[in-house]
Amino acid sequence: MLERLVEFFRTVLSPQLLVPLLTGWLGYGILFAIVFAETGLLLGFFLPGDSLLFTVGVAAGAGRLNIFWVNVLLMAAAIIGDTVGYLLGRHTGPRIFSRPDSRLFHRDHLLRTQAFYEKHGGKTIVYARFIPIIRTFAPFVAGVAGMNYARFISFNVFGGIGWVFSMTMLGYTLGSIPIVQQHFEKVILLIIAVSVAPILVHYLSERRKRRRPARTKVSR
Repeated sequence: MLERLVEFFRTVLSPQLLVPLLTGWLGYGILFAIVFAETGLLLGFFLPGDSLLFTVGVAAGAGRLNIFWVNVLLMAAAIIGDTVGYLLGRHTGPRIFSRPDSRLFHRDHLLRTQAFYEKHGGKTIVYARFIPIIRTFAPFVAGVAGMNYARFISFNVFGGIGWVFSMTMLGYTLGSIPIVQQHFEKVILLIIAVSVAPILVHYLSERRKRRRPARTKVSR
């Protein structure tokens, strides 16, 4: 299974391997399904959202995909995915929170997203678009919290459009630059590192806060 997962990542993160699979509307449908699944099914935290959009943008810049339809369809996928995640939270929240961990579901991810939501409120829906894991669970947590749908959808649309457009156009613009083409895998790793950085910073910050009370007690 690990080998299949590695092969999947290699395919979706390489324009040379990805583009031949994206023939006609079926190919666009595959991309739509991947972007939708990341937030709509609560199982997409392992999907390469940012890096995939960048790669698709590179492929569009090379003339292999239509950048207009890429943006329209993937913006729709992002917005619909978040909406489904929100509705799941509204209707099944308590049951999902009580689920035991499995290979594809970890309560820690959900609890971390809940803490992020409590800190940032509705803006989490926008911020989360650019943060893996948080992106997957933020709409669900907003639904559990009973966030007003009209308010949610405004953040959802703004975040979905901004995320897809910025990532695809970044790939579309930079993909033709020789140094990017020569070091494409390193560029992808950099994008992943930048995406994961906020999670790491948040984790380290929370860890410091937990240690402070313990140190205060010892000093007393």
